[in-house]
Amino acid sequence: MSPSKSRSLKILSGFKGKKVLVIGDLMLDRYLWGAVSRISPEAPVPVVEVFKETVSLGGAANVTKNLADLGGRPLLVGVIGNDSTGRIFKEELRHLGLESEGVFVEKGRPTTLKTRIIAHHQHVVRVDRETRNHLDEKLRRKILQFIHSQIPQVDGVLFEDYDKGVLDSKMIEEIIAYSKGKTITADPKQNHFFAYKGVTLFKPNQREVEQIFARKLETDGVVHEILQEIQKRLSGSAILLTRGEKGMAILDGNTLSTIPATAKEVFDVTGAGDTVIATSTLALLAGANVREAAWISNQAAGIEVGKLGAASVTLQELETVIV
Repeated sequence: MSPSKSRSLKILSGFKGKKVLVIGDLMLDRYLWGAVSRISPEAPVPVVEVFKETVSLGGAANVTKNLADLGGRPLLVGVIGNDSTGRIFKEELRHLGLESEGVFVEKGRPTTLKTRIIAHHQHVVRVDRETRNHLDEKLRRKILQFIHSQIPQVDGVLFEDYDKGVLDSKMIEEIIAYSKGKTITADPKQNHFFAYKGVTLFKPNQREVEQIFARKLETDGVVHEILQEIQKRLSGSAILLTRGEKGMAILDGNTLSTIPATAKEVFDVTGAGDTVIATSTLALLAGANVREAAWISNQAAGIEVGKLGAASVTLQELETVIV
Protein backbone atom coordinates (compact mmCIF):
# COMPACT_ATOMS: atom_id res chain seq x y z
CA MET A 1 0.00 0.00 0.00
CA SER A 2 1.48 3.34 -1.08
CA PRO A 3 1.11 6.43 1.12
CA SER A 4 -1.69 8.83 0.20
CA LYS A 5 -0.93 11.89 -1.90
CA SER A 6 -1.40 14.20 1.08
CA ARG A 7 0.88 12.05 3.25
CA SER A 8 3.54 11.88 0.52
CA LEU A 9 3.47 15.64 -0.05
CA LYS A 10 3.72 16.23 3.69
CA ILE A 11 6.84 14.06 3.79
CA LEU A 12 8.32 15.90 0.79
CA SER A 13 7.70 19.25 2.49
CA GLY A 14 9.90 18.04 5.32
CA PHE A 15 12.92 17.55 3.06
CA LYS A 16 13.87 21.21 3.08
CA GLY A 17 16.74 22.19 5.30
CA LYS A 18 17.60 18.70 6.59
CA LYS A 19 21.34 18.51 7.26
CA VAL A 20 23.01 15.32 6.07
CA LEU A 21 26.67 14.38 6.47
CA VAL A 22 27.65 12.35 3.37
CA ILE A 23 30.77 10.22 3.81
CA GLY A 24 32.31 8.20 1.03
CA ASP A 25 34.24 7.90 -2.21
CA LEU A 26 34.40 10.92 -4.51
CA MET A 27 34.50 10.73 -8.29
CA LEU A 28 34.33 12.91 -11.35
CA ASP A 29 32.23 11.62 -14.24
CA ARG A 30 33.44 12.74 -17.68
CA TYR A 31 31.25 12.28 -20.74
CA LEU A 32 32.45 12.33 -24.35
CA TRP A 33 29.44 12.77 -26.63
CA GLY A 34 29.72 11.82 -30.28
CA ALA A 35 28.55 9.88 -33.29
CA VAL A 36 29.68 6.76 -35.12
CA SER A 37 29.79 6.71 -38.91
CA ARG A 38 32.55 4.18 -39.62
CA ILE A 39 34.56 1.24 -38.31
CA SER A 40 38.25 1.70 -37.57
CA PRO A 41 40.64 0.26 -40.21
CA GLU A 42 43.00 -0.65 -37.35
CA ALA A 43 40.59 -2.96 -35.49
CA PRO A 44 36.92 -4.01 -35.72
CA VAL A 45 35.75 -1.19 -33.40
CA PRO A 46 33.60 1.87 -34.02
CA VAL A 47 35.23 5.27 -34.48
CA VAL A 48 33.45 7.84 -32.29
CA GLU A 49 33.74 11.40 -33.53
CA VAL A 50 33.40 13.51 -30.37
CA PHE A 51 31.50 16.79 -30.61
CA LYS A 52 30.96 17.62 -26.93
CA GLU A 53 32.54 16.96 -23.53
CA THR A 54 30.84 17.41 -20.16
CA VAL A 55 31.66 16.64 -16.53
CA SER A 56 29.51 15.94 -13.49
CA LEU A 57 29.98 14.88 -9.89
CA GLY A 58 30.02 11.14 -9.21
CA GLY A 59 29.98 8.71 -6.30
CA ALA A 60 29.24 10.30 -2.94
CA ALA A 61 29.35 13.70 -4.62
CA ASN A 62 26.42 12.75 -6.87
CA VAL A 63 24.47 11.70 -3.76
CA THR A 64 25.28 15.14 -2.32
CA LYS A 65 23.94 16.84 -5.44
CA ASN A 66 20.76 14.74 -5.22
CA LEU A 67 20.28 15.79 -1.60
CA ALA A 68 20.74 19.46 -2.46
CA ASP A 69 18.35 19.31 -5.45
CA LEU A 70 15.74 17.70 -3.17
CA GLY A 71 15.99 20.57 -0.68
CA GLY A 72 18.46 19.07 1.81
CA ARG A 73 21.61 20.67 3.19
CA PRO A 74 24.39 18.15 2.58
CA LEU A 75 27.98 18.30 3.78
CA LEU A 76 30.31 16.09 1.77
CA VAL A 77 33.29 14.26 3.28
CA GLY A 78 35.80 12.42 1.11
CA VAL A 79 39.17 12.52 -0.62
CA ILE A 80 40.46 13.72 -3.98
CA GLY A 81 43.95 13.89 -5.43
CA ASN A 82 46.21 16.87 -6.01
CA ASP A 83 45.67 16.69 -9.76
CA SER A 84 43.80 18.38 -12.59
CA THR A 85 40.78 16.10 -12.11
CA GLY A 86 40.64 17.08 -8.43
CA ARG A 87 40.73 20.76 -9.35
CA ILE A 88 37.88 20.29 -11.83
CA PHE A 89 35.98 18.38 -9.11
CA LYS A 90 36.24 21.31 -6.67
CA GLU A 91 35.29 23.80 -9.40
CA GLU A 92 32.15 21.75 -10.08
CA LEU A 93 31.30 21.78 -6.36
CA ARG A 94 31.64 25.56 -6.29
CA HIS A 95 29.59 25.92 -9.47
CA LEU A 96 26.75 23.96 -7.86
CA GLY A 97 26.97 25.89 -4.58
CA LEU A 98 28.05 22.84 -2.59
CA GLU A 99 30.44 23.08 0.36
CA SER A 100 33.96 21.69 0.02
CA GLU A 101 35.07 22.02 3.66
CA GLY A 102 35.04 18.24 4.07
CA VAL A 103 36.85 17.45 0.82
CA PHE A 104 40.42 16.46 1.69
CA VAL A 105 43.39 16.18 -0.66
CA GLU A 106 45.90 13.32 -0.57
CA LYS A 107 49.08 13.97 -2.53
CA GLY A 108 49.97 11.22 -4.96
CA ARG A 109 46.45 9.83 -5.01
CA PRO A 110 44.61 10.17 -8.34
CA THR A 111 41.12 11.58 -8.18
CA THR A 112 38.76 8.84 -9.37
CA LEU A 113 37.76 9.64 -12.95
CA LYS A 114 35.18 7.68 -14.93
CA THR A 115 35.12 8.56 -18.61
CA ARG A 116 32.05 7.43 -20.54
CA ILE A 117 31.87 7.59 -24.32
CA ILE A 118 28.32 8.11 -25.59
CA ALA A 119 27.41 7.77 -29.28
CA HIS A 120 23.88 8.29 -30.58
CA HIS A 121 22.67 8.25 -26.94
CA GLN A 122 24.20 4.79 -26.47
CA HIS A 123 26.84 4.04 -23.85
CA VAL A 124 29.77 2.67 -25.90
CA VAL A 125 32.53 2.19 -23.32
CA ARG A 126 33.71 3.40 -19.90
CA VAL A 127 37.32 4.07 -18.94
CA ASP A 128 38.22 4.26 -15.20
CA ARG A 129 41.26 5.93 -13.68
CA GLU A 130 41.47 5.30 -9.93
CA THR A 131 43.18 3.72 -6.96
CA ARG A 132 41.67 1.54 -4.25
CA ASN A 133 44.51 2.07 -1.78
CA HIS A 134 43.68 2.80 1.85
CA LEU A 135 44.22 6.33 3.12
CA ASP A 136 47.39 7.54 4.77
CA GLU A 137 46.89 7.11 8.54
CA LYS A 138 47.49 10.79 9.29
CA LEU A 139 44.85 11.85 6.76
CA ARG A 140 42.48 9.16 8.00
CA ARG A 141 42.68 10.56 11.57
CA LYS A 142 42.18 14.10 10.26
CA ILE A 143 39.02 13.05 8.41
CA LEU A 144 37.64 11.27 11.49
CA GLN A 145 38.25 14.35 13.62
CA PHE A 146 36.36 16.46 11.08
CA ILE A 147 33.45 13.99 11.00
CA HIS A 148 33.25 13.92 14.80
CA SER A 149 33.13 17.72 14.88
CA GLN A 150 30.22 17.81 12.41
CA ILE A 151 27.96 14.99 13.63
CA PRO A 152 26.37 16.97 16.50
CA GLN A 153 25.26 19.61 13.96
CA VAL A 154 23.56 17.33 11.43
CA ASP A 155 20.23 15.49 11.29
CA GLY A 156 21.54 12.38 9.59
CA VAL A 157 24.62 10.51 8.40
CA LEU A 158 24.84 8.82 4.99
CA PHE A 159 27.57 6.37 3.94
CA GLU A 160 28.23 6.09 0.19
CA ASP A 161 30.77 3.30 -0.20
CA TYR A 162 32.33 2.44 -3.56
CA ASP A 163 35.31 0.42 -2.25
CA LYS A 164 37.79 3.09 -3.41
CA GLY A 165 39.72 3.26 -0.13
CA VAL A 166 38.17 6.15 1.81
CA LEU A 167 36.10 3.98 4.13
CA ASP A 168 37.31 0.98 6.11
CA SER A 169 35.47 -1.26 8.57
CA LYS A 170 36.99 0.28 11.68
CA MET A 171 36.20 3.82 10.51
CA ILE A 172 32.61 2.86 9.67
CA GLU A 173 32.07 1.28 13.09
CA GLU A 174 33.56 4.29 14.88
CA ILE A 175 31.38 6.78 12.98
CA ILE A 176 28.23 4.71 13.64
CA ALA A 177 29.04 4.55 17.36
CA TYR A 178 29.60 8.32 17.49
CA SER A 179 26.37 8.95 15.53
CA LYS A 180 24.15 7.12 18.02
CA GLY A 181 20.70 8.69 18.07
CA LYS A 182 20.96 9.99 14.50
CA THR A 183 19.32 8.57 11.39
CA ILE A 184 22.08 6.63 9.60
CA THR A 185 21.77 5.22 6.09
CA ALA A 186 24.26 3.19 4.08
CA ASP A 187 24.76 2.33 0.41
CA PRO A 188 27.36 -0.46 0.70
CA LYS A 189 29.85 -2.28 -1.47
CA GLN A 190 31.34 -5.73 -1.01
CA ASN A 191 34.50 -5.07 1.05
CA HIS A 192 32.72 -3.65 4.13
CA PHE A 193 29.27 -5.10 3.56
CA PHE A 194 28.69 -6.25 7.15
CA ALA A 195 30.48 -3.36 8.88
CA TYR A 196 27.29 -1.25 8.98
CA LYS A 197 25.81 -2.78 12.13
CA GLY A 198 23.04 -0.73 13.66
CA VAL A 199 22.36 1.68 10.79
CA THR A 200 18.77 2.82 10.35
CA LEU A 201 18.54 1.78 6.70
CA PHE A 202 20.86 -0.43 4.64
CA LYS A 203 20.49 -0.21 0.84
CA PRO A 204 22.34 -2.85 -1.20
CA ASN A 205 21.44 -3.74 -4.77
CA GLN A 206 20.56 -7.22 -5.98
CA ARG A 207 23.84 -7.85 -7.83
CA GLU A 208 25.87 -7.05 -4.71
CA VAL A 209 23.78 -9.36 -2.54
CA GLU A 210 23.98 -12.20 -5.06
CA GLN A 211 27.77 -11.83 -5.13
CA ILE A 212 28.05 -11.82 -1.33
CA PHE A 213 25.88 -14.93 -0.85
CA ALA A 214 26.68 -16.68 -4.15
CA ARG A 215 22.95 -17.22 -4.71
CA LYS A 216 20.44 -15.92 -7.23
CA LEU A 217 17.51 -14.02 -5.74
CA GLU A 218 14.98 -15.66 -8.03
CA THR A 219 11.99 -16.08 -5.67
CA ASP A 220 10.39 -14.06 -2.91
CA GLY A 221 11.23 -16.88 -0.50
CA VAL A 222 14.95 -16.65 -1.25
CA VAL A 223 14.84 -12.84 -1.07
CA HIS A 224 13.16 -13.02 2.35
CA GLU A 225 15.66 -15.59 3.62
CA ILE A 226 18.72 -13.62 2.49
CA LEU A 227 17.43 -10.25 3.73
CA GLN A 228 16.70 -11.79 7.13
CA GLU A 229 20.29 -13.05 7.27
CA ILE A 230 21.61 -9.58 6.38
CA GLN A 231 19.35 -7.99 8.96
CA LYS A 232 20.53 -10.42 11.63
CA ARG A 233 24.19 -9.68 10.88
CA LEU A 234 23.50 -5.93 10.97
CA SER A 235 21.79 -6.08 14.37
CA GLY A 236 18.28 -5.36 13.11
CA SER A 237 18.74 -2.64 10.49
CA ALA A 238 15.91 -2.15 8.00
CA ILE A 239 16.92 -3.39 4.52
CA LEU A 240 15.99 -1.76 1.23
CA LEU A 241 17.04 -3.97 -1.67
CA THR A 242 17.03 -2.34 -5.11
CA ARG A 243 16.31 -4.86 -7.90
CA GLY A 244 16.40 -2.85 -11.15
CA GLU A 245 13.40 -3.61 -13.34
CA LYS A 246 12.00 -5.78 -10.52
CA GLY A 247 11.62 -2.75 -8.26
CA MET A 248 12.44 -3.00 -4.57
CA ALA A 249 12.16 -5.38 -1.63
CA ILE A 250 11.96 -4.00 1.91
CA LEU A 251 12.52 -5.87 5.15
CA ASP A 252 11.51 -3.82 8.19
CA GLY A 253 11.34 -5.96 11.31
CA ASN A 254 9.97 -9.33 10.18
CA THR A 255 7.80 -7.96 7.39
CA LEU A 256 8.88 -8.29 3.76
CA SER A 257 7.19 -6.05 1.23
CA THR A 258 7.82 -5.31 -2.42
CA ILE A 259 7.41 -2.26 -4.64
CA PRO A 260 7.30 -2.55 -8.46
CA ALA A 261 9.54 -0.32 -10.59
CA THR A 262 7.86 2.84 -11.90
CA ALA A 263 10.00 3.88 -14.87
CA LYS A 264 8.03 4.09 -18.13
CA GLU A 265 11.18 4.41 -20.24
CA VAL A 266 14.73 3.59 -19.13
CA PHE A 267 17.57 5.49 -20.83
CA ASP A 268 20.37 4.91 -18.31
CA VAL A 269 20.47 3.29 -14.86
CA THR A 270 23.70 5.12 -13.93
CA GLY A 271 23.21 6.94 -10.63
CA ALA A 272 19.80 5.44 -9.81
CA GLY A 273 21.11 4.01 -6.54
CA ASP A 274 22.44 7.45 -5.59
CA THR A 275 18.97 8.91 -6.09
CA VAL A 276 17.37 6.15 -4.00
CA ILE A 277 19.68 6.56 -1.00
CA ALA A 278 19.43 10.36 -1.08
CA THR A 279 15.64 10.39 -1.33
CA SER A 280 15.03 7.67 1.26
CA THR A 281 17.39 9.39 3.72
CA LEU A 282 15.56 12.70 3.47
CA ALA A 283 12.20 10.92 3.71
CA LEU A 284 13.22 9.21 6.95
CA LEU A 285 14.44 12.54 8.33
CA ALA A 286 11.09 14.08 7.34
CA GLY A 287 9.19 11.52 9.44
CA ALA A 288 8.48 8.75 6.93
CA ASN A 289 8.54 5.13 7.97
CA VAL A 290 10.79 2.75 6.04
CA ARG A 291 8.08 1.59 3.64
CA GLU A 292 7.04 5.20 2.88
CA ALA A 293 10.65 6.23 2.37
CA ALA A 294 11.20 3.32 -0.03
CA TRP A 295 8.04 4.12 -2.01
CA ILE A 296 8.99 7.78 -2.42
CA SER A 297 12.58 6.91 -3.39
CA ASN A 298 11.21 4.46 -5.97
CA GLN A 299 9.28 7.32 -7.57
CA ALA A 300 12.48 9.36 -7.69
CA ALA A 301 14.43 6.47 -9.26
CA GLY A 302 11.76 6.17 -11.95
CA ILE A 303 12.47 9.79 -12.92
CA GLU A 304 16.27 9.42 -12.77
CA VAL A 305 16.55 6.41 -15.09
CA GLY A 306 14.66 8.38 -17.73
CA LYS A 307 17.68 10.68 -17.95
CA LEU A 308 21.10 10.00 -19.47
CA GLY A 309 24.08 9.75 -17.14
CA ALA A 310 24.30 10.08 -13.36
CA ALA A 311 21.51 12.63 -13.08
CA SER A 312 19.73 14.01 -10.04
CA VAL A 313 16.04 14.58 -9.34
CA THR A 314 14.61 17.85 -8.09
CA LEU A 315 11.98 18.23 -5.42
CA GLN A 316 9.65 19.80 -7.99
CA GLU A 317 10.01 16.81 -10.33
CA LEU A 318 9.24 14.43 -7.49
CA GLU A 319 6.17 16.42 -6.43
CA THR A 320 4.72 16.17 -9.94
CA VAL A 321 4.75 12.34 -9.99
CA ILE A 322 3.14 11.91 -6.58
CA VAL A 323 -0.45 10.88 -7.32
